[in-house]
Amino acid sequence: MSTNNPWKTISINEVYDNNWINITHRKVINPSGQNGIYGKVHFKNIAVGVLPLDHENNTWLVGQYRYTLGEYSWEIPEGGCINSIEPLQAAKNELKEETGITAKKWTKLLEIHTSNSVTDEFGVCYIAQELSFGKSSPEPCEELMVKKVPFEKAFEMVMNGEITDSLSFATIMKTKLLLFS
Repeated sequence: MSTNNPWKTISINEVYDNNWINITHRKVINPSGQNGIYGKVHFKNIAVGVLPLDHENNTWLVGQYRYTLGEYSWEIPEGGCINSIEPLQAAKNELKEETGITAKKWTKLLEIHTSNSVTDEFGVCYIAQELSFGKSSPEPCEELMVKKVPFEKAFEMVMNGEITDSLSFATIMKTKLLLFS
């Protein structure tokens, strides 16, 4: 089996565009040779996420109501990284903005495609350690709740379905495998 692209694009029509996303409708010929359609959501920013860990293996989760889901969500601190900023710097900014935490030690943990069947969104996640604490400064449109939990509690929240966000899920699971197994 070949790893070359078996899809052929016939046309691309822009359906929607704003500062964060671009949505296109595509007419294609699929791998079986049949005509088809495909919708693609292009994210203009890179997603970044941070798992802060203190010396007692506590972490901090951010809770907020996610309009797209219609429900409240607990997540690691995360946000978007514009192309002119390095993902690590954006991760540092998000951690400080959402929690007031800064860190001396940063480890790149993973790169992820968040939902590759409909979007090209790409994310980078880090572990932050050797923490210092200050005042958070969330964006005016954000209504956040921050809570400190033992890492094992965050892992339990993934396992019992309380944490479903893909960046948070992957970061917590990989951290569990690498640091706590």
